[in-house]
Amino acid sequence: MKAKIIISGLIGFVLTGCSKNLDVLPETALSSNVFFKTEIEFKQAINGAYVPLRTIYNDRDWLLGEMHSDNTYYFRNILFGATEQQENLADFSIPTANGITTNTHVRDEYRALYQIVARANEILAQIDPVDFDAVSKANLKGQAQFLRAFAYFKLVQYFGKVPLHLTPVTNRQEAPAQLGSVEDLYKQIETDAKAAAQSLPLKSKQDAGRVTSGAAKTLLGNVYIVQKKWPEAEALLKEVVTSGEYDLMPDYSNAFSGTNSNKNNKESVFEVQFMEGSAGYNGTLIYNFLPRPMTAAELAPITGVANPQALSGEGNNAPTPDIIAAYETGDKRKDASIAYVTLSSSLRENKVFPYIKKFAFPHATFNNTGNNWPVYRYAEVLLFLAEALNEQNKGGEALPHLNKVRDRAFGAGVSPVTTTGQAELRDIIMRERRVELAFENKRWHDLVRTGKAVEVITAYGSRVKANPQAYYYPNGAVPPNNAFTNITLTYGLPADEAALSPYF
Repeated sequence: MKAKIIISGLIGFVLTGCSKNLDVLPETALSSNVFFKTEIEFKQAINGAYVPLRTIYNDRDWLLGEMHSDNTYYFRNILFGATEQQENLADFSIPTANGITTNTHVRDEYRALYQIVARANEILAQIDPVDFDAVSKANLKGQAQFLRAFAYFKLVQYFGKVPLHLTPVTNRQEAPAQLGSVEDLYKQIETDAKAAAQSLPLKSKQDAGRVTSGAAKTLLGNVYIVQKKWPEAEALLKEVVTSGEYDLMPDYSNAFSGTNSNKNNKESVFEVQFMEGSAGYNGTLIYNFLPRPMTAAELAPITGVANPQALSGEGNNAPTPDIIAAYETGDKRKDASIAYVTLSSSLRENKVFPYIKKFAFPHATFNNTGNNWPVYRYAEVLLFLAEALNEQNKGGEALPHLNKVRDRAFGAGVSPVTTTGQAELRDIIMRERRVELAFENKRWHDLVRTGKAVEVITAYGSRVKANPQAYYYPNGAVPPNNAFTNITLTYGLPADEAALSPYF
């Protein structure tokens, strides 16, 4: 049985070079000069390169990729007061000047992604000269290449131009780097993802939780789609579909990991690993997404914990009326994705609130969850392929992939999509992406890459300001004056990082 990867905590060594004047290293410390010598040490290092993914997906990628869209909003709780850093993301009112922002969530996402880059760079710089099993070396190297490509892909999507580091930074003077062009960043992402796809094993031959050739091909297909390289995307995604490694789970709700079950299932192409308990690998996912104020009795049926506690503060990632209305009649994904709770202490006249059900799984301890985060699912591979085919006027070839996703959503007897008109089918595919991948941090990126972000968010903002009570404001409360005044396609670079670099 393959050992399931449990991503370790921060590796207890310093990945830095040594001064030319220092010949003897302290025996109580580890550096790159003494650590990267064996296969097991490289395995420990690659485990460390995965670590920031937990922080990214548990704490803030949903803020930048989902709540920063028309899919989710925040649960305004005037008993608590504003939480401006989150609200500014949802309200498209992020303070930005000369391409720089002070938003802490933007800063922390940026830093976590560069942690992955830094750790991958160290591995890639050290691994080739070390002699150990060639198959294992290719696997480890491929994982590092995937993770660096993945981190840079998110960076370029969120920020546009960012520093391009491909070698370890060994001192403070080397840390600042000129901003790489979007073109150069995508070129490097493609290079790394291609290499990873060649080096990594199939899912059936890889330890559960680690990235695979299918994950690398899906990432690269995503990169091609964003750049509108449709033939390249088609060819690559077909390889994933025909590999025999993946399939849809029969029931949509079972596509997602439970706290202690159903992890890395047959639909999973890549998911971030969490583990409930005291080892430090747990998440807090559903607690981030619940409305407030919530009593312990109201929380207990949602989480199943033995020690429920009341929730105060302000909740996030509230399903908007817009996404709720996007589901067609009979779509089983709606009830699998969204549920409702009544909050007795709410100041809102309608005390019934929606919340994201697809990440609410029973667990043992309050604020300690173990369900994995789905980064890529096979359903998205099918929708990506349908899109790539349609954009080449191959609507007839796109339909089976689209309808396979819809068949699961509606069950037997659903009328399949039959139109092959490119414009109409394009809209259907994007609507399907919205509901199939709801709350999986895809919506903002889809709006940007299809050129609809400003139009859609402007109209959405008008609806929020015209009827704030429909968007979970208590009676009499209204959005801030600056709400929806800064609708831009990328985030400003972090101010704290700008203070350290002459290139921002």
